[in-house]
Amino acid sequence: MPDGGIREDFPHVAHTLDAAIKAGEMRPLILVGIENTERRRDVTGPTEVETDRKIAPRVGGSAAFRRFIQDELMPEIGKRYRVTDETAVIGESLAGLFIVETFFLQPELFDTYIALSPSLWWNGEELVKKAGERLKAKPDLRKTLYLSSASDDVSAESARLEEALRANAPAGLKWQYKPRPDLRHDNIYRSASPQVLRELFPPVK
Repeated sequence: MPDGGIREDFPHVAHTLDAAIKAGEMRPLILVGIENTERRRDVTGPTEVETDRKIAPRVGGSAAFRRFIQDELMPEIGKRYRVTDETAVIGESLAGLFIVETFFLQPELFDTYIALSPSLWWNGEELVKKAGERLKAKPDLRKTLYLSSASDDVSAESARLEEALRANAPAGLKWQYKPRPDLRHDNIYRSASPQVLRELFPPVK
C-alpha cells in the first residue's frame, strides 16, 4: 500500500486486517506499507497540464515508483516471508490515481486493484479518456478492479471511468464501482476500506 507509513494510513489498514483475520472474516494476508518520501512525485504520472505541476516541486515519477515495487520491494518481501503469487494494492486520492494508472499501464504487477476516490482529474483526465482503447487492447485481461468515490469533485471522473468500463471491459475483468455519496474525500479510506477488504479477500473455504 502506498501512503503506508506509521503516520499515514498503515495503522488503520493493519488494524482492519488483524481484526478481520482473527475473526475468520478474511484469509491471511501480509500487509506491506510503503512510507512516502516524495508522495506527489511518486504517485503521479507525467502531465501536460500546467496547474497539475504546481502541486509539488517534482511530479511524474510513477513509472520509477513501479520499478521500485517490482524490481526491489516485491523480491525482498518474497525472500523474507512466506508468500503466494497473489498480490493486491490499495490507495486513496493521488495514491488511487497511481493504482488506476498501474492497472492500465502495467496490469500484470498486481492481481487486485483498489482505488478509493482516485484523483482521475490528473493530466486532463487522460486515464479516463483513454480507458476504452486501453481496455479493448487487452481482451484477455483477468484482474480485479474496485473503484469508489466520495461526495466531492473527483466523483464525476470516477463515474465517467465506470461508463468506459461498462462499455469496454473484457469478460475476464472483475470490476465494480461503488459511489459513496455518504462519505467525504477525507474519510472514505478509513470508512470504506474495512468492508471492501473483507469483501475482496474472504476466507478460503
